Amino acid sequence: MVIVNIPISKYFHKKHKMKGVLKLGKIAGIRIEVHWTFTLLLLWVVFLDIQRGGTTNSALMNVVLILLLFFCVILHELGHALTAKRFDINTKKITLLPIGGVASLEKMPEKPGQELIVALAGPAVNLIIAMLLLLVVPLKNYFGLDADSLAHLLAAPRLETLLFYLFLANVMLVVFNLIPAFPMDGGRVFRALLTFVMDRTRATEIAASIGQALAVVFFILGLFFNPFLILIALFIFLAAYSENQMVRQKSLVEGHFVKEALLTNITPLNPENNLEDVFKIILSGTEKDFVVTENENIVGILSHKEIIKNAKNGSMKVKSIMDTKFNTMKAMDELIKFFDLVNSEKQRFFPVTDKTDKLIGAIDVNNVSEFLMLKTNFITKT
Repeated sequence: MVIVNIPISKYFHKKHKMKGVLKLGKIAGIRIEVHWTFTLLLLWVVFLDIQRGGTTNSALMNVVLILLLFFCVILHELGHALTAKRFDINTKKITLLPIGGVASLEKMPEKPGQELIVALAGPAVNLIIAMLLLLVVPLKNYFGLDADSLAHLLAAPRLETLLFYLFLANVMLVVFNLIPAFPMDGGRVFRALLTFVMDRTRATEIAASIGQALAVVFFILGLFFNPFLILIALFIFLAAYSENQMVRQKSLVEGHFVKEALLTNITPLNPENNLEDVFKIILSGTEKDFVVTENENIVGILSHKEIIKNAKNGSMKVKSIMDTKFNTMKAMDELIKFFDLVNSEKQRFFPVTDKTDKLIGAIDVNNVSEFLMLKTNFITKT
């Protein structure tokens, strides 16, 4: 399945927040969620079974198989997540989708050795599951049979058949995920190996290109055989593109600091200001997000989203809608830290302080986007 380091749009994608998810609970502090579209997969499986003339028992077995398979997917993603935690990288959540699982790591390990271990951890879990199933699945019963006998045996809604299918599914997960193309685990393994002999940016370009080529193949196959492959193709193509853009962006900001992309012309708000005061500031300039201060201390931030959401109530006080849980940045922080914070937090606007903790400005995704575009154009021209 897929490890995702949630990327940032043209230069920064909006913070990805999936809607319509069922929260199953937490494992090792990691939130486990199921997207509502997962139910469509279950209904599709039942529909296909009925269409083929299956019985209630066979339909039930297929649903149980899907549920067991996705439990294996959760274990696969936990393999990535718990291994990443060994390198001080946290995982906020694991989301189950019809096309597989997504582990949302706060960042990806950039040392090739660490990335190699984290990427291999997921398929290793499936390999262990397959080996354990071998202890209870009599594989010899499925070999040496003619086609009709094998089909009859596989169609029987029995526990042995269920475990055999689960064994095959885990083997397929290992093989599919080790294809050396993004966003599969094999793509990260391939990128990690390439990084030992070339820079990370070039290694990512190669692995992402292979991933996009694979997506084109899947798309063509989907047109003629299975439309589900088209969905997988789109996911692979976009994920490979996003990974390539993310690494390229990070390479552009290496050696640069927050102070270079700093917004210095900002208007601090007071908690007692009302929204009508904020409207006047917005209309008279270009500011959209604000730092809230009291007695020269930063006490909150007010986002443009909250302002618009409460625009009908101009008398509302800033203190009633400001966010009091926020991160700040230092002027001398490396700019790459901004990427990591945007990826791991919901925040997209950060107050910036000097070494004495005095407010000197702010930084947001728009200004960093401008910085990246100017730097890209400068590099192109030179």
